[in-house]
Amino acid sequence: MSGGIFGIWQWLVVGLIVVLLFARPGKISGLMGDFGKGLSNFRKGMKDEGNDKKNIEEEVTDNTDKNKS
Repeated sequence: MSGGIFGIWQWLVVGLIVVLLFARPGKISGLMGDFGKGLSNFRKGMKDEGNDKKNIEEEVTDNTDKNKS
């Protein structure tokens, strides 16, 4: 008696996850809001890092041009 596709432990884990997610109103929207903020901060950080690399490359080329003169 295997209990179908899912055993009792799988159903308990799924039930625990559902209870954690839906225990109070606004929990999922709060989690998604935090996820969105984190994602936008990550994108901003990646953009800033790209700008820093461009600035460093420009400084290096400017310095090499000045050294050639």
